[in-house]
Amino acid sequence: MTDMKEMQRSVDDYISQFKTGYFSPLGQMARLTEEVGELAREINHHHGEKPKKKEEGEKAVEEELGDVLFVIISLANSLDIDLSEAFSIVMEKFNTRDRDRFERKE
Repeated sequence: MTDMKEMQRSVDDYISQFKTGYFSPLGQMARLTEEVGELAREINHHHGEKPKKKEEGEKAVEEELGDVLFVIISLANSLDIDLSEAFSIVMEKFNTRDRDRFERKE
């Protein structure tokens, strides 16, 4: 199992081999939007009302989620954000502020 720090390091190792380096945060945000759109399209094909056209190739939801994750990690790396810390912060928020927001299972 790979932890988030390893994933961030792996993405950084990949990006660091190119002269271009990380794209600007705004460029990465545009790419993230594009990747989320592709994920939405796949979810709609697999779980929604929109079947694929015969000429469309097969893509997996897992692949599209992976693309989204890669761009999120790239964006975090370029902004020097530790995603493990960011995740801890958001889970604390959900476990305190939103603790009673939804009905719990019996």
